[in-house]
Parts: sequence; structure tokens; C-alpha cells
Amino acid sequence: MEQWLKDDERLDYLLAEDLRIIQSPSVFSFSLDAVLLSRFTYVPIKKGKIVDICSGNGAIPLFLSARTNAEIIGVELQERLADMATRSVQFNNLNDQITIMEADVKGIAKEIGSEKFDVVTCNPPYFPAHEASEKNLKEHLAIARHEIYLTLDEAVQSASELLKQGGKASFVHRPGRLLDIVTAMRANRLEPKRIRFVYPKEGKEANTLLIEGIKDGKPDLRILPPLYVYGDDGKYTQEVKEMLYGKE
Repeated sequence: MEQWLKDDERLDYLLAEDLRIIQSPSVFSFSLDAVLLSRFTYVPIKKGKIVDICSGNGAIPLFLSARTNAEIIGVELQERLADMATRSVQFNNLNDQITIMEADVKGIAKEIGSEKFDVVTCNPPYFPAHEASEKNLKEHLAIARHEIYLTLDEAVQSASELLKQGGKASFVHRPGRLLDIVTAMRANRLEPKRIRFVYPKEGKEANTLLIEGIKDGKPDLRILPPLYVYGDDGKYTQEVKEMLYGKE
């Protein structure tokens, strides 16, 4: 096991998918947002081409690999995170399905092909760059969470450039950026088609937004039922429990 891990890394279970993932408390660990996005996203079951941009340590490509036989590319700017993702793919013997690229999301279509992909997923940095000035933020986390190297508009533009006509792009973000993301999607030929708000528990404000658009789609937006993470007992709701641990 040690030959797969570096420094303070650990090998965590993705229980619902029966996979393992390399994580690090000081560098990067995926959040529930990655799980929610991977479950929300439409994927072709048999064949197709998927790109996950802002891939971090490769959680979303791993999650999606359990739902589809399509070819998946994960694009991550940070060398350390791309390396972790690559080793996770190798550990799970998924090299034939998943490719991890260390590359800038901006302009990635010029490298891997414009308008040739069926699905693009993206868990982008959520916070404006100026908020990253807090000194306690480690560099890897700051880049992953703040728009230092990639803005929301740039992420949406890259997704659109990758997608073929009729292809689908899905994003996870904060509800406070809803109008920003809808505006960016429409400016880049991605028509919002499905939205789902995620709430910590019933009676609380939504803290996560899931949105999917179709390239050159017709206007027709569906608001899906709310998703609650925790019940009144403080435990995961049945829906979230199944996402994380699989059906009993």
C-alpha cells in the first residue's frame, strides 16, 4: 500500500462505487459537492466521451466510472492534485477508461478537441479571488476554492467549447451565484435545463446549487425537488446515504 501514497496521503473508500481514492488532509480531499454533482449529472451508459474540468484529486471521474462505460478525461491544473488523481486511477485499474491531464482548463478544447464531447462536468472554484488573501489558506486549497486561475465565466466557456451540439454540461456551485452561472451559460450557448437546490436540512436555506444545461438547447427549465442532506435526527437522509454508501 505504501508505494501508492506520499507524505500524509491516505487511501479512502468510495463505498457506493467500491473504489478507493488517494486523499490528503493538507493538500486536498473531495467534498460532498463532488458526490452530489456526479449523481446529478446525466451520463451515457454504454459509450461516449466525458470531460471533468477542475478535477481535483479525480473524485468525479471515479464516481462517474461506476455509472458509465464512456471514456472520461479529468483536467486538473495543479500538478500535485493531478498526480494524486492519476495514482487513484491506476490503483483502481481504470487506466483504460479514465485519463487524467495536468493542464489549464482555459483553452483545453484546443488540446483535446472542440465540440467533440457528450458531457462536461465541473466543480469550479466558488469564491472570488480577493477572498483568498486569508493567510491560513493553503495554496492547493486556495487555488481549488478561489477564482485565482479560473473564473466562473472561463469555466463555463471552456465547457461549452468542449461540448458537441446537444451535449450536456453540469455544474455545482453556491446558490448566491445562480444568476451569474445562468448568465454565463446563456452567453456560451448552454441553455439551463435542470436545477436542483441542496439544503443542509429542512427549514434551512439552500447552500448548494446543481445545474445542467444543453448546448444550443431550447429554453425549458425544470426545477427538481429539493435535496436535504441531513434529517431531523442529524443523520444523512436516505437519498444522501445511498449516494455515499450504496443501496442496502
